[in-house]
Amino acid sequence: MAGGERKRRKRKLQLSKLFTLSSAKACFKPAHSEIGRSGFSRVVHCNQPESADDYCDNYVRTTKYTLASFLPKSLFEQFRRVANFYFLVVGILSFTPLAPYTAVSAIVPLTFVILATMVKEGVEDWRRKQQDIEVNSRKVGVHRGNGEFELKEWKTLRVGDILKVEKNDFFPADLVLLSSSYEDAVCYVETMNLDGETNLKLKQGLEVTKEVNFRDLEALIKCEDPNANLYSFVGTMELKGAKYPLSPQQLLLRGSKLRNTDYIYGVVIFTGPDTKVVQNSTEPPSKRSMIERKMDKIIYLMFLVVVSLAFLGAVLFGMTTREDYQNGITTRWYLKPDDSTVFFDPQRAPLAALCHFLSALMLNSYFIPISLYVSIEIVKVLQSIFINKDIHMYYEEADKPALARTSNLNEELGQVGTVLSDKTGTLTCNSMEFIKCSIAGTAYGRGVEFAAEPAVKGFNFRDERIMNGNWVKETHADVIQKFFRLLAVCHTVIPEVDEDTGKISYEAESPDEAAFVIAAREVGFEYFIRTQTTVSVRELDVVNGERVERMYRVLNVLEFSSSRKRMSVIVRYEDGKPLLLCKGADSVMFERLSGNGREYEEETRDHVNEYADAGLRTLILAYRELDEKEYEVFTERISEAKSSVSADREALIDEVMEKIEKDLVLLGATAVEDKLQNGVPECIDKLAQAGIKIWVLTGDKMETAINIGFACSLLRREMKQIIINLETPEIQHLEKSGENDVIAEVLKEKVLRQITNGKAQLKASCGNSEAFALIIDGKSLAYALEDDLKYIFLELATGCASVICCRSSPKQKALVTRLVKTGSGQTTLAIGDGANDVGMLQEADIGVGISGVEGMQAVMSSDIAIAQFRYLERLLLVHGHWCYRRISKMICYFFYKNITFGFTLFLYEAYTSFSTTPAYNDWYLSLYSVLFSSLPVICLGIFDQDVSARFCLKFPVLYQEGVQNLLFSWRRILSWMFHGFCSAIIIFFLCKTSLESQAFNHEGKPAGRDIFGGTMYTCVVWVVTLQMVLTISYFTVIQHLVVWGSVVVWYLFLMVYGSLPPRVSTDAYMVFLETLAPSPSYWITTLFVVMSTMLPYFIFSAIQMQFFPMSHGTIKLLKYEDQCNDPGELELVRQASVRPALVGFTARIEAIKRSVMRSHQPGP
Repeated sequence: MAGGERKRRKRKLQLSKLFTLSSAKACFKPAHSEIGRSGFSRVVHCNQPESADDYCDNYVRTTKYTLASFLPKSLFEQFRRVANFYFLVVGILSFTPLAPYTAVSAIVPLTFVILATMVKEGVEDWRRKQQDIEVNSRKVGVHRGNGEFELKEWKTLRVGDILKVEKNDFFPADLVLLSSSYEDAVCYVETMNLDGETNLKLKQGLEVTKEVNFRDLEALIKCEDPNANLYSFVGTMELKGAKYPLSPQQLLLRGSKLRNTDYIYGVVIFTGPDTKVVQNSTEPPSKRSMIERKMDKIIYLMFLVVVSLAFLGAVLFGMTTREDYQNGITTRWYLKPDDSTVFFDPQRAPLAALCHFLSALMLNSYFIPISLYVSIEIVKVLQSIFINKDIHMYYEEADKPALARTSNLNEELGQVGTVLSDKTGTLTCNSMEFIKCSIAGTAYGRGVEFAAEPAVKGFNFRDERIMNGNWVKETHADVIQKFFRLLAVCHTVIPEVDEDTGKISYEAESPDEAAFVIAAREVGFEYFIRTQTTVSVRELDVVNGERVERMYRVLNVLEFSSSRKRMSVIVRYEDGKPLLLCKGADSVMFERLSGNGREYEEETRDHVNEYADAGLRTLILAYRELDEKEYEVFTERISEAKSSVSADREALIDEVMEKIEKDLVLLGATAVEDKLQNGVPECIDKLAQAGIKIWVLTGDKMETAINIGFACSLLRREMKQIIINLETPEIQHLEKSGENDVIAEVLKEKVLRQITNGKAQLKASCGNSEAFALIIDGKSLAYALEDDLKYIFLELATGCASVICCRSSPKQKALVTRLVKTGSGQTTLAIGDGANDVGMLQEADIGVGISGVEGMQAVMSSDIAIAQFRYLERLLLVHGHWCYRRISKMICYFFYKNITFGFTLFLYEAYTSFSTTPAYNDWYLSLYSVLFSSLPVICLGIFDQDVSARFCLKFPVLYQEGVQNLLFSWRRILSWMFHGFCSAIIIFFLCKTSLESQAFNHEGKPAGRDIFGGTMYTCVVWVVTLQMVLTISYFTVIQHLVVWGSVVVWYLFLMVYGSLPPRVSTDAYMVFLETLAPSPSYWITTLFVVMSTMLPYFIFSAIQMQFFPMSHGTIKLLKYEDQCNDPGELELVRQASVRPALVGFTARIEAIKRSVMRSHQPGP
């Protein structure tokens, strides 16, 4: 069969997790037992689900609401916002006699905003509900006590049920594996839905349960309580009077899929909300952008303005009310409502002032934009769609587009000051190729610069001394044989055999592992079969020169971890001694060599340093023969550690492994190349030109990291390097000779001295454009991050253009990110691709996950996912810049238009002796924020561009507007507010002057409240619309329709609403058709007022553009004058920046400017 339908037979072999033959022994020590205590209280009776009624059912709900809770919970969520709660109070008060308008003016806009948000929440939750129904209705075979299995829905499962799960089905709950279609009770599991990793995991049931009869099974499982740790499980099974330890090797998690196994039997131990995948489904850390946090402060400021104006009005109203009562007569009798005894009583002026204060609070509520929050939510969602659909960030090779997993941080993308990046898989391809090796002190393999495109993926090694069996002629042929035999045996790779072609492919947990196995195969040591306890290799027999199949019995696998930095296997060949094969990082391997095993150490160290200088990743290979007694002791201890059911089981296992992995004999070192992704150097250079500092946090050696730094343009030759390093021979000698506490103090003092010297270098270079790079190793970083040094270290680091942290652990990555975020005050972006980057991504203001080959854990913990590092350039410089400008201008304009509208109400109130009489009809008030002014500002937030994407990338200096927060500083915000107050003052007083005490039409009728309010409202609509036109930098057809349509809708509303019966339209009845439209005064006044109001902004804009241009203004000028390729353009744009650029930024600009100038010099 063709293509993907071609039948494949996959021979899957064991991937053991510290497997030992004695794993089934009931070996417990009382000191280790925690079962029955806090955290270990779950008891499961297999085959007796009725005994587990105290545990939850298996229904999983991901919805935020239920049908009964939707209304109250959704309303509660809405009114938790201070602004919405304020409008709710205003709405309630609008039903009282205190209201200056009818309830419709307050209720309509509030209802519209709340309903819009509730509809959005409801639709999203309904989609989640449909997914829940589909998942909970799936069926699985459940044992019913008679040896038969009946299909039941997932939601009906209970703890203690025994299930039969078929091939390619998902596990419906957390199960303990009992047996499978394989004789040795193993199965293969895909965990992509849990951790994103695509490689299969091998699980194995206990020996005692692999042939159990389920009809009569009476087993008791005691285990840990439900928790979120996917990689740990502690428990015991009591069966036939004996106890057997349970580990993660027997645990099958809900959400993972059974692969390459016909079926398995398992017992349910955790259901529904207790399963580990649901325990892990908590919301990620809540992140809010700087602009959103500042917006809350603006809302509070507006509350203060509203309260202040209401208080001022109340005081003045009380004073004039007290003075209004003369000789028992009320002079302003017309202000008193017919049925009022309190609101205007000169004899009780303080009470009247208090009532006026409450009325004024309602009237002044229009200062606060009620639709601001919902409008921003709509805009951010649509902005995220634009990011997701950007074809320039689509990685066709892997069919992966960009994915904005949250829309809360769009504008934050335009304010990033520091990028903290992982290296492997983020800057590099994480596609390892075996390039070189050092064996017995001899270097093999060509230089990287001579390596051609590999014929075999993962293998780019060329050396005739080893290839084609020529290694047998080498002086150290026996060492070469042990070297490649170790590569062929010491791993956790699973082979796959294609039935049609017989070709073997390898499924490995990491690209490194695959590269090693492939390298061994290409040299002549082909790994091809793995069983539960054996590994088979085809290799060349040195004696007879023929290829033979050798089978190695795998006794133990000591798994790799980031803390151990090594992995080992213990194997036995035929009847030989147990053999420990180990490979790991040089930082932990050289110190584990025996005295007799260091024969090639000096040469190997030199070669490792050379490889690191070339940017290659290195591992040290070593071995040791174990005597039988030593191995028996190890077997007993590892069994005891594995059998422990205490929370520190992993620590006990590590302790036992630590004692066996010593006194090793050195074989050599490997060197694999992880190539840079396409476009990484250009991307980093462009980000640096934008003033963004780049930190690289890597686990590589310092030499490797520095070499990669130069390759990716993070470091430049003219940069001065400040190196903080404790990995020196003197330090290593000191560590072996002294006491730990004394050594720690000495090392910490040395780190402090190096940091101080670095700061002195920075200070000495003050005023120069030269840039510095800081490189620090992991051991030094551990001291630099201590409380008394971390801010000194940060001061040095922030003065450098680039920072590289070598040998960094996942915890150190997260701590460095937190330090930069809290200590520098800059917006931080972390980018990574692996599980070890999750902490860093969650600590940063923005986490960007690379959807690479290390699974999807980083993506699932990120805010935005991209497929390649180079897309970060467009994500920040284009989308980030646009989103920052759009959201900033949108919020500022929102407050401008509401202040303009609200302050005309206050001025009219003052004009009418603070009588709280609104200037406008109730429906005018209701629809201002909902219908006449909101859609244009939403379009501004969606479509506006100051310059095109091409110019954003051509002139990265534009990005500094966001980093320096020029468009949303308090100065800019207050200037917009001041502009709003000025516009309102001009509109009100010009309308008052034009219409007061004058004949409005040919009949000589003066302007009343209906005419004055209608005219002033028209002026407000025109002014805020024209202000929008001047604010928009880039017009689309949609914007034209919406912006000018809002004015048209106002006039249509006047005509339609005014045509309704008077009981509906009240004082707006026929006001436009019969009074305003026929009157020349209305049109002349509107034209005059609008032009007068806009004139100051025109003058201000002209002065700013001419004498104080911002970067985008200068670029537009260059564009229109066709000077975009002039050599002086960079200098002009750089000088347009309002504030000085960051360290390193100026140096990049100067370097590029010199390059441009050279390119424009005439030839000889």
